[in-house]
Amino acid sequence: MRRALSVTGPVDVETAWERYLFPHRWPDWAPQIRSVDVEQERLRPGLTGVVHGPPGVAVRFRVDAVDPAIHTWAWTVTALGVNVRMRHDLTAGADGTVAGLTVDGPAPVALAYPPLAALALRRLLRD
Repeated sequence: MRRALSVTGPVDVETAWERYLFPHRWPDWAPQIRSVDVEQERLRPGLTGVVHGPPGVAVRFRVDAVDPAIHTWAWTVTALGVNVRMRHDLTAGADGTVAGLTVDGPAPVALAYPPLAALALRRLLRD
């Protein structure tokens, strides 16, 4: 199942993009993320790691694509043998930046994750 959402916030595109680029900074704006284990500090295709959420929740991920020219990136998250692909994009808007997210995965995940993701994206785009 595929679900998409977008959120608008006052921060500029470059600031939001910088917040995406460094996985160790994800917990600063994504409340569902407690920490991130990666071998390299910067987002790049092929980067793998583990996102730690609430106690007992850890999911592996692989970054599939990063395009800094158009501020997009995609990754696949795997938990309990289930893969969920997510694509993020940022565009300049009249009132700041629009952050988009497309989630492709099993219906329970595609339906449950977007509200939590919207909260994180609002925090990503705040001043």
